[in-house]
Amino acid sequence: MILRHNEAGRNMQIMSSQSIKMKENELNKNSSIRQIIVVEGRDDTAAVRRALDADTIETHGFGISSQTWALLRKAYNERGLIIFTDPDHAGENIRKLLAENFPEALHAYLDRADATEGSDIGIENAKPEAIRMALEKVKAVKTEREDVFTMEDMRHADLAGGTGAAQRRAAVGKILGVGTGNSKAFLKKLNGFGITREAFDKALAEFNEQQGS
Repeated sequence: MILRHNEAGRNMQIMSSQSIKMKENELNKNSSIRQIIVVEGRDDTAAVRRALDADTIETHGFGISSQTWALLRKAYNERGLIIFTDPDHAGENIRKLLAENFPEALHAYLDRADATEGSDIGIENAKPEAIRMALEKVKAVKTEREDVFTMEDMRHADLAGGTGAAQRRAAVGKILGVGTGNSKAFLKKLNGFGITREAFDKALAEFNEQQGS
């Protein structure tokens, strides 16, 4: 089932997944996710449903209603959550709010380029393949950790302080499935999501190979 608001955004509505039409070539029938995916709106739900078999809860922006908070809490306790908000400033603020309330929720990040259509940025613009790839790389925040990476590692990898660093962070973040951000935010993601040195080096090598360097 998909849990979502009606058009007025007030009364909760439960919709069977069987009632949503999907093109057969857009869905890997073996792809299903137990956790509830948290998105921002109805169009995001539709995009996720084109990609795989999953249930969603929509926040409808930053001002999350008490009914939606109750749904989120129930889903978090019973099935777990995957936070999958838009890769823009508003989406990051919603993600932070959700992460503060649900610290053991999983995180999935869609690359900004995959979510962009014209001037609009959102999950709803992404192709099914891009959504599946983002969800395959879902990450959990480590509650107890020993930081592996430092800002010196970032500079050494040309991910901070130089020309093209922002573009490199976006590309490497896509490969790792952690999204992007400024140098401090990206460093926090590397350590917070428990990225290993091996995975980091592999992502850098893959990026360099893509660039032909």
